[in-house]
Amino acid sequence: MKYGVYVAGRAGTTSAKPDSARMIGSAVDDLTDGSPHVIREYIHFLGADPDPDIVHSLGAEDELVSLTMPDDWYLENGRELDLVVSYLPLAEDIPGWLMFLDTVLHRYGHIVRYFQVTLEPNFPIPFIDGSSPGVMEALIRGLPHAKRAAPATVQVGFSVAEPAEWLGGDDKFWQTLASLPAEQFADHVDYVGLGLYPDAFSPTPPEAVPVLTENAVRLLRLRSLATAKIPRRIPIHIAEFGSPSGDGRTAATQARSITDMVATLERIAEELNVTVCEYFGLRDADTSGGQAVGTFGLLDDDYTRKDSFDVYRSIIRAEFSGRDQTLNRNSTRR
Repeated sequence: MKYGVYVAGRAGTTSAKPDSARMIGSAVDDLTDGSPHVIREYIHFLGADPDPDIVHSLGAEDELVSLTMPDDWYLENGRELDLVVSYLPLAEDIPGWLMFLDTVLHRYGHIVRYFQVTLEPNFPIPFIDGSSPGVMEALIRGLPHAKRAAPATVQVGFSVAEPAEWLGGDDKFWQTLASLPAEQFADHVDYVGLGLYPDAFSPTPPEAVPVLTENAVRLLRLRSLATAKIPRRIPIHIAEFGSPSGDGRTAATQARSITDMVATLERIAEELNVTVCEYFGLRDADTSGGQAVGTFGLLDDDYTRKDSFDVYRSIIRAEFSGRDQTLNRNSTRR
């Protein structure tokens, strides 16, 4: 698998400290040591007349001016940009959305490798695309539109969350895609991303993390994608995966969860065609807040290292060099 990381210090509307390009650059260089890797970034479509408070809360004021780092940075040292375009208008606006996709591609298409159309449209919670009016149309029309408009070097896909059974699951989402002729949607999909957080938002015994990780990927490949007529040759990207160090967890338990998730993904990657794995994220959104959503980082929000930074660095470097990772991984269990 190819590994990657989201580099900014924001998780949705949570962001305690401004990003430092210097600190990000130094940390990513140390993490990857020049190996090929993916850098994840987010841009938001908020409609024709967005609420300024929402724009500010998402940090979306200047997303079409620049991303977290300068453009050239995303092309250096084996980096590949994975750019997510999130659909979050207050009212359905498909024409505006399609124009926005064109605008984003015009601005960033020359540095993009992976272009994700919508963020978790199967997950209907606030500030996630599944809650937005017209989201299915945004995905169904937006992805083929982006595929036609993007440079030939750009792979176009979409991502989903693990099905939220407490919200009734996501069968309706996949059945909607299943109702479409393949040439209308499935034939345009280059990859499908999965957001994977097995122990993030509810109490989970450490020994359950590998099982939950494998089950989520198998469900996506064997049931959901098959339902939507998306064949096995289309790869799965673990578009986001993470484990918090706050909300009753520790840095050591976070490191163990990352170790166990990656070991599981590597074991099933060939069978289920998983090709990319991106950690969310490089640093905490809000370390002192103590909540799960603010503490996914490999670093604290002031860029102080956690145990998980060294764990993920050893995984990335070992993947690149082809060395056995077993000893490094066993050493993280505490």
